[in-house]
Amino acid sequence: MREQDQKDSVLFTISELADELDISTRAIRFYEEKGLILPKRTKGNHRVYNKRDRARLKLILRGKRLGYSLEEISEMIGLANFNMDEEQQLKKSFAFGKKKVIEISERMQELQILKEDLLAIQQKISNRMEELKIRDS
Repeated sequence: MREQDQKDSVLFTISELADELDISTRAIRFYEEKGLILPKRTKGNHRVYNKRDRARLKLILRGKRLGYSLEEISEMIGLANFNMDEEQQLKKSFAFGKKKVIEISERMQELQILKEDLLAIQQKISNRMEELKIRDS
């Protein structure tokens, strides 16, 4: 067997992947139910995952950490279009990244306005508390 074939034939159990990626086996099964990964089955009907499944899981987890929906992650990793080549996949991921940066910037602006409103309210409360201290004296 060629060395590359041996590398490609490395298989992982669901428990091994869960331990390695620090996620639950339930999460892995959920991603399978959603069609994000497609593990093979043994004759005993146990799931076995190859390096591609492992890489997809890592991409899914990275996407979740960055705030992408499972639908967006699915599009970025090419599940919506199995014929997507690497260049198309990179362009799609780049476009999603640009969109996410815009969303984050808008959310930061909203949070800044909220912070300013809260500080203004705190100042009014503080001023009123000072007024009440003067009257009580």
